[in-house]
Formats: sequence, structure tokens, C-alpha cells
Amino acid sequence: MISEQQYIELYEQARQMIMDHAPEAMNAVRDEAFENFKRQGFPSKKVERYKYTDIQKLFEPDYGVNLNRLQIPVDPYQAFRCDVPNLSTSLYFVVNDSFYKDDKPKGRLPEGVIIGSLRDNPELVTRYYSKLAKTSEDAITALNTMLAQDGMLVYVPKNVKVDRAIQVINILKATPQNAQRVVSDLMVNRRVLIILEEGAELKMLFCDHAADDKNFLATQVIEAYVGDNASLDLYCLEETHYKNVRLSNVYIDQQANSRVNHNVITLHNGVTRNKLDLTFSGEGAECQCYGCVIADKQQHVDNNTLITHKVPHCTSNELYKYVLDDKATGAFAGRVLVEHGAQKTSSQMTNQNLTSTKEARMYTQPMLEIYADDVKCAHGSTVGQLNDAALFYMRQRGISLDEAKLLLQNAFINEVIDKMQLEPLRDRLHYLVEKRFRGELNKCDGCKLCK
Repeated sequence: MISEQQYIELYEQARQMIMDHAPEAMNAVRDEAFENFKRQGFPSKKVERYKYTDIQKLFEPDYGVNLNRLQIPVDPYQAFRCDVPNLSTSLYFVVNDSFYKDDKPKGRLPEGVIIGSLRDNPELVTRYYSKLAKTSEDAITALNTMLAQDGMLVYVPKNVKVDRAIQVINILKATPQNAQRVVSDLMVNRRVLIILEEGAELKMLFCDHAADDKNFLATQVIEAYVGDNASLDLYCLEETHYKNVRLSNVYIDQQANSRVNHNVITLHNGVTRNKLDLTFSGEGAECQCYGCVIADKQQHVDNNTLITHKVPHCTSNELYKYVLDDKATGAFAGRVLVEHGAQKTSSQMTNQNLTSTKEARMYTQPMLEIYADDVKCAHGSTVGQLNDAALFYMRQRGISLDEAKLLLQNAFINEVIDKMQLEPLRDRLHYLVEKRFRGELNKCDGCKLCK
């Protein structure tokens, strides 16, 4: 059986159950997404944007899907112990793919700000949901749209600034309450909708954690609308385990004079594929996109970006860095598209990578596609090993080989971390990165890595 056939049959058999446990705004686009998925199927490695990750193989296992919304008991404060100290965030939880409503964070949000479930805000969800995430162009997005039953809405009205960062903990938990059998493999389909109106400001930090030592497959679709003169800082930090597969598609639309900082940090994982599609729809907008990856053993991390300059006078900057050890595999494919008429575009794309062993593999493919003549665009990539001269210099001064490697790797990856705007998060990441290189990274309850 081909990988997608089981999901086609699942939808055909469980369509009514899916809809009974989902809001109308999500159901309204579900059938169209199903038809798009059935037409496309999972992309093969012959598809340009998926050439470095075998998507069909990832979906072959028979994952359980909690379509009947069985209650999964979890105390998020017990499961989540990797808090970022002194960050002073408003803390929210998403358990698998459901917004956790049992507890509200301390502190009041500014007037008009909404943070809650997609179920509870039908007017906003109907107006914005699945407008950026085009299911006709991406099978993973189509699959997520046809199966997702809940998600998170973040809405900031005109000229409102949210001073406290919003921290969202995505917790993966496999065993439902009163389950007849223990679930060994679980698939979740998470949805996030972010709406910033004109002049709004927001900082968001997503942290992915696993509370069970089970096999997980998580699809995630984030849609972010950033209005005129609005500002969005979006951080995504993954600390899961080797049995986790994470497929995240992020869609961002920027209006005139808006600003976006998008940061992806992968510290521990199994197989991860992050896709970013960012579009400049208004003049004078700018984005800063940063990514850092630390992978070892047989971990796989694939970052794929597309930044589309549709209008003049916009600026984009990308910097992604990887450190790969053992038999880890990394991939970065970045494309900047400058459309006709998008004059005065400024764009810089940089991908730098370290492979610590001969078995580690890094694939890099930076691309520029330009249809305007008055632009300033550049791109570059490097793949190399630690500098032998620097290692020799440090060892001559009594530093052990392992410690010298750690110091050089830290210095290499810290260039990305130092560009992050949240100072407490920056400090915490410096600490976590060092522990990661030392093999001492603290993990959450239920994970075997720290035991």
C-alpha cells in the first residue's frame, strides 16, 4: 500500500467523526484539502522542495490518530521543566493538537488581545483560516488541513503592543485516559493562526517537548498575518527525542513597513523538516530569518525556505548554521524570488555548516531567482570541518581535544543565537547549546535521554 492510501481511507471512513469534533470554520475547507491531498499524494524526492527528505517513508507506519478526542491526562507543569528563567512570559500549553484550557497564565493581556482555541473564535477563524496555507501546492499542508480538529489562535488588534512574550509549550503525550491499549505510535496535526493588525507588536516562543518515550509524528501549520507597521518575533525551539518526526510548515504574509524575526532552533530531534514561505505584500517590509541546528547520531534536519519579494523596497536576511556529528544528515534549501517590479530589493542568504565526522552529510542549495534589474541580492554557503590550526593552537595551550572542539563549535553556532532579540532566551540558549555539545542536555519528564 502506498503511504498516502491509508490516510485517504482514514478520511473517507472517519470524515463525520472528524467534523463532529471540529469547529465549522475548519470543516469548511476540509473537503477541498482532502481532494488536493488525494490528487497530489505525498511528494517524492523528485519534487524539488522535498528532495532531501523521504516524506513517503516517514508516513508508512500505522500511526494512531485521536480523532474521537479521547482525553489524554497530562499535567503540563509537571511534564514541562525546561522553562527559560527570567523571561517573564505568559505561558500557554498545547497538548498534542489541543489548546489546554484547564489553567490560564498569570497576568492580564492587553485589552482586545485574544489567545485561545480555534474553536472559540469563529468570526476571526473564518476570515483568516487556511488563506495563506495553500493546500493545492503542498501535500503536508493539505493533510494537516483535512485532519486537524483544533489549534491555537493569537490575535493582536490595531496598535496594541504585547509587552510580555507569549510562550507556547507543545507537549506530545501518547496514552489516553482509560485506554484499552497503550498507544505506541501517535500522529498529531497541530494548527496555529497568528493575526497582527496594523501597528501591533508580539513576541512568541514555541517549545516542542515529548512527555512520552513513544513514536510521534507531528504535522504543524502556522499562518501569520503581519499588518502595516506591525512587528512579529517568532521563535521555534525543538527539544524532543530520537523517536519524534516533526514536519512544520510556516506561512507568513507581511504588509507595508512590517518587521518579522523568524528563528528556528533544533537542539534534539529524530527527523525534522521545517518549511518557511514568507511573502512581502507591502513596500518597506523587512525580515530576519535565522536557524541553528545541532545534530548527531542518525538525526535528520531539513530546513527549506522561500522568500517572495512581490513589491519594491523590501529587505530579507537569512543565516542558517549547522553542526553535524556522527551519521547525522542536514539539509538547507533557500530560495529568494524577486518578482517583476520588485525594484530596490535587498536580500542576503547565508548557510554555513560544520561536519565533525566523515559520515555526517550536509546538503546545501541556496538559490536566487530575480526578475527585476535594480536589486542588491547575494547568497553563499560553506561546508567544512573544524579548523586544524585553531585546534592545534588550543591544544598547545593545554586544552584537551574534546574541549577545544566544544569551544570552536560553540563559537560557530553562537553567531546565530546572538542575533536573537530576547536576552533571557539568548542566555538560556547559550547554556543549552553547551550542554547539548557535552551530551548533558536536560530533558522533560518521560524522556530517557537524561536518565
